[in-house]
Amino acid sequence: MNTNSKTTQEEMKTRLSTLWIFIMFNMAFADIIGFTYPGFMAKLVAGGPIDGIVVTPTLLLIGALLLEIPTVMILLSRLLKHSINRWFNVIAAVITIIYVVGMSTPTVVYWFFCSLEIIASLVIIVLAYKWRFLEA
Repeated sequence: MNTNSKTTQEEMKTRLSTLWIFIMFNMAFADIIGFTYPGFMAKLVAGGPIDGIVVTPTLLLIGALLLEIPTVMILLSRLLKHSINRWFNVIAAVITIIYVVGMSTPTVVYWFFCSLEIIASLVIIVLAYKWRFLEA
């Protein structure tokens, strides 16, 4: 067994996991700052449409499931074996990009966070796709 290649595998797992942590925090901060926009909380509590979207329990569940992707990937990036790890990261990053773009609100602050999340997701896709199994 080549110790250097094992270290490389662990380093890649750490990089991917760290990128997912970065994405998760940016999602949380985008939402927290979004709550401070004037009138946002009143609309949310009233159940009224927010940017033309009616907030329902089903919509909240879908949002929760999509937000869980980065959280789960923090753990899975460290635990999964190489080949499945690569594809889980690529697929999860693609879903995350679609979700981030599709659920965005038209504010400069939100788009700032979205751009960081998209860049980090693209880095995950590139790293995971190029990640080769080096252990003998």
